[in-house]
Amino acid sequence: MRILVTGGAGFIGSNFLNLLVPKYPEYSFINLDKLTYAANLSNLKDIEDMSNYTFIKCDIADYNQVIDVFEKYAPDIIVHFAAESHVDRSILGPAEFIHTNIVGTFNLLEACRKSWINKNGKIFHHVSTDEVYGSLGETGLFTEETNYDPSSPYSASKASSDHLARAYFRTYGLPIKITNCSNNYGPYQFPEKLIPVMILNALEGKPLPIYGTGENVRDWLYVTDHCEAIWKVIQEGKLGETYNIGGNNEWTNIDIVHKICEVLAGEAGKSPEDFKSLITFVKDRPGHDLRYAIDSSKIQRELNWYPKETFETGLKKTIRWYLDNSNWIENIKTGEYKKWMDLNYTDRVG
Repeated sequence: MRILVTGGAGFIGSNFLNLLVPKYPEYSFINLDKLTYAANLSNLKDIEDMSNYTFIKCDIADYNQVIDVFEKYAPDIIVHFAAESHVDRSILGPAEFIHTNIVGTFNLLEACRKSWINKNGKIFHHVSTDEVYGSLGETGLFTEETNYDPSSPYSASKASSDHLARAYFRTYGLPIKITNCSNNYGPYQFPEKLIPVMILNALEGKPLPIYGTGENVRDWLYVTDHCEAIWKVIQEGKLGETYNIGGNNEWTNIDIVHKICEVLAGEAGKSPEDFKSLITFVKDRPGHDLRYAIDSSKIQRELNWYPKETFETGLKKTIRWYLDNSNWIENIKTGEYKKWMDLNYTDRVG
């Protein structure tokens, strides 16, 4: 079996490959990545020399490049992670999100449609986000039947790619599966997102910027739990179906930052107040959704998947990883990372 993973040098994609490549030596894994600012091949150093792993630099928004990969490797399964994924960046510059997330997904779907004459055993698994559903009030959960109501250029581009995938299933009979996940965290996450930004800023004594009053709520999912859920859906999920994947861990942003300060203080032998004193509230971003929360009952009921990590256990593992991988951190503190962190805090927070 040949499994093509798009965006495999990014945060979730690299965790997916690190989990599965050693586990399934009989399968061939092809990592297709453009290597944008948030991609990092060093994430994959533990598997880069394995015989069942191949890396191909490719831009999914370039149809000819995508077709060349399909002709050379004839993949059976597509696991589509590749996407521009940061809300703040989409507000500052939406064009790249439309180009990669919509056009790139279209190119992959077209390549599958034209290449898979016999669809037996073929799967296009589209990885998406709960942000397509918009904002919840103080109660309620996103289900697979929740209407789409995206608030940012990022979430609108992901909603568009979801609709494309679903349309290719209904129109062309392409073997599609879709998952929509809550906020991921864990090893290898590029430090533009909330948790790694707070960890690294705290360690360096920099301000910990929080939008508004910090009352926005997210459901947090440890990245390995997410990867295992995706593989479960690929193996056992029904074609044409959507599965929501959540961690059952609702936290306000301010409570998360307090928790990071407390865990980090314990690991670093300091007082939590040393870090909490760095908290800085900044102007809220446009269209900031109040609350996300995933109803994972469908994947739990039909596929018997449950998250293994609580937020507390996952956060401890995440903080420990960042503390133990200073070389990884130093290697990315140049270029686009530095430009991003040098922006005014009112222009970006993780």
